[in-house]
Parts: sequence; structure tokens; C-alpha cells
Amino acid sequence: MEKSSIQSLLLYCRPGFEKECAAEIQAQAQKLDVLGYSKASPDSGYVLFTPYEPDHMAILTKQLLFVDLCFARQMVAVLPLVSGLPVDDRISPLLGAVSGLARQFSDAWLETADTNDAKELSVFVRKFQGPLTRSIVDAGLATNKANAPRLHLFFLNSTTVYLGISRPGNSSPWPMGIPRLKFPRSAPSRSTLKLEEALLFFLGDDPKSLQPGMKAVDLGAAPGGWTWQLVKRSIRVTAVDNGPMDRELMDSGIVEHLRVDGFRYFPAKPVDWLVCDMVEQPSRIATLIGRWMAGGHCRNAMFNLKLPMKKRYEELKQCRATIEETLDNAEVPFKLAFKQLYHDREEVTGYLVRL
Repeated sequence: MEKSSIQSLLLYCRPGFEKECAAEIQAQAQKLDVLGYSKASPDSGYVLFTPYEPDHMAILTKQLLFVDLCFARQMVAVLPLVSGLPVDDRISPLLGAVSGLARQFSDAWLETADTNDAKELSVFVRKFQGPLTRSIVDAGLATNKANAPRLHLFFLNSTTVYLGISRPGNSSPWPMGIPRLKFPRSAPSRSTLKLEEALLFFLGDDPKSLQPGMKAVDLGAAPGGWTWQLVKRSIRVTAVDNGPMDRELMDSGIVEHLRVDGFRYFPAKPVDWLVCDMVEQPSRIATLIGRWMAGGHCRNAMFNLKLPMKKRYEELKQCRATIEETLDNAEVPFKLAFKQLYHDREEVTGYLVRL
């Protein structure tokens, strides 16, 4: 197999959101003065972006930030598609191509798109993982250095694959961009997984952001899926919702339940955290979050936007602009990021912090 150079960005996404993912990478690349084209098939679960100028890939790999991409679950710089792998020896040609990507790799992930069609393919991928990993180690391509690039093999079928690399710290830390979370039996609803994933993605292992004894407000709390995550961390919660809260949460002694309108409630004193998963128009949520932060009512906010079926990317941009304009007018320094997480489904999660 001839040596090839990295020529495209491969972005994993939720099936059905390829259009939004493609529009977003086009916009982010253009901010870096990189023009290119996207290939995105409906419900494929991935987007391929290729710059018109091959040298511009270096700009993307050095300057494009994964956290700035909302709809991408993973970002991988890839070689041209490898196809027609011989079924009796796939490893030899793969190693030949892989050796041109980097001297050594911190890990090797064999992946597929997150689609129903790819479920059968995942059986092959799991069986192939062991032999390929051993071959990478035997070839001296593996290292224990955590900052070394990560190797990705994204299979379209058993003989067709994209080979590429991601950089730890500028990519998802999970294979396929999906954390494998287990639903806790004591949690009152599966929505708890949305906040757990959001905290993992945006905060990682940062112990300063979530300390026992902190105070939080949960807007639209009932029955308590998001409150549960905070209580688990010994954070005192004011749960705002007209609906009933889970009895075990109330028995914890650190939850106060207020049956009031979530759009009119503001705490008497600033709190450390605001979390919000209300089923409401995203523009109303964006306005509310901006008011909370601009008014000094919270230091951190984690919230979900329920996107419409059409013009989802446009709606997200408008919500971002609403929050940014509100805080700029109030002269509040902030950091704002959005990500469509695995447990979000048709939503996106926002993280806003006062600097």
C-alpha cells in the first residue's frame, strides 16, 4: 500500500444530524480561513470534511478545537479511505498505512458509526481488536505516554476503513465518542444520565467545580433525575417544579422543593450551580440562562436546549447569540460551550461559567 498523508477530518455524530454537523464544521473551518467540502450521507452517523488546499489540514489539526464543535462526538484526522482489504490478511496493509501516521500511539480504537446497520459490523470489530492491538505492540508502535496521538480505525465494513489520529485533550476521551454509563437504580429517571455525561465531558476530573456543601438550583427538577446527580455529590439543591419529587431524594435532607414557576424564580443569594432541563422553547431557555448569569444568581450553569425538527443549527446559533449578547451587555466575563452528547438525543447541552 502506498504511503498517503492526512487529507480530511472525520467527525462522528448522532445519526440524523449529519446536516448540522457538516454546516458547523464548514463554519468553524471558515473562521480559520480554511475552505473545503463536506461529504455527509443521511443517517450515516459521520461527516467527512476535506479542505480544498491539502496544506490547510495542518491548520485544522493545530487550531480547530473539538470543544467548539457541538454536533461532533469525535474528531479524527484521517488518511484517504482504505478499501479492498484482503480478508486473509487485513493487518499487514493496515500496519503499513498506520506507520505513516505517527511513530507511536497511546491507544488504538476500532470503531464504527453509531447506527443500526453498524451493529452487526461491531461483532467483527470486537474480534479484530485483539489481533490488531498485538500487532501494533509487536511493531513497536505502542507507547504508554498519555500525550501521544490516539489511533482510530473507523470501519465502514470489514474491508473498508478510515485510518486516523486524534489528540488527547482535543478529542473525546471515549471510543466512538460515547461514555458507557450505567443507569443507577436509585435514580428517579433516566434523565440523570444526561447530566452525568455532561459533567464528565465538560468538567472531567476537575474537583474544584463540584464540592460537597455547594448550593444549586434545579429548574424543572421533577421527579429529580438531575437533582440526584447533585445530591450524590453532597450538594444542597433547591428543586423548582410544580410536579412531585422523588421521596428518597427529599429524605436526603439536602433538597428543598419549591412548587413555583421556573421562569420567575430567582434565589435570594447567589448559588454555585444552576441546572435546567425544562421542556420549553430553546429561545426561552437561552434568555433565562442569560438572565441568571448576568444577574449574578449563579457561577456555573448546565442546561439543555430542545432543538426543533428544522433549522436546528440555526436555532443553536441564535441561542448562543442571545446568551453572549446578554452577558456582553452586562460586562460579565464568561465561557460558553455546547455539545450534543450521547444521552441528549434531540437536544444539546450547554455549559456556561462565569470567569
